[in-house]
Amino acid sequence: MTDPDGMVEMKVEGLVFDPLTNTPIIILKDTKGDKSLPIWVGYPEATAIALQMESVVTPRPMTHDLIRNILAGMRVNVVHICVNYLKDNTFYGVIKLDTADGIIDVDSRPSDAIAVALRVEAPIYVTNKVLESAKDFEMNISQEQIEDEDQFKKWLNSVKPSDFGHLDQ
Repeated sequence: MTDPDGMVEMKVEGLVFDPLTNTPIIILKDTKGDKSLPIWVGYPEATAIALQMESVVTPRPMTHDLIRNILAGMRVNVVHICVNYLKDNTFYGVIKLDTADGIIDVDSRPSDAIAVALRVEAPIYVTNKVLESAKDFEMNISQEQIEDEDQFKKWLNSVKPSDFGHLDQ
């Protein structure tokens, strides 16, 4: 679906590893299946997204679960998130919140915005301008790689907190 403001609704199609750098990539695909957008992310962000996609419940709230809980406790709703800007190969995003004082936009990394959107079941949008600018990012990722989640499941099962450095509890 295309929004009147020039935004295209997207879904998380999957997570894959960049075959050259072994960096996680979120693959967004529009709801019609015509357009896709790869967004390179860090391992912690990929883990947060993969945990939610796999419906894995952690013993304690992870950062994006905490954000969801804070928003719910304050009776703030996520209207949608949007990947709205691309500069120097860096994507920018915004989380649109409906608060008691009105609608506000919160600047966010797209990976964090997507992780929150998945937790609150909010729509994910990408502006047409970003989709047009990102055409240079065409990748050679096969549909089998996107559909084969075994690699991410194996990684999720083997990842340890120490992989991300020292974490205070």
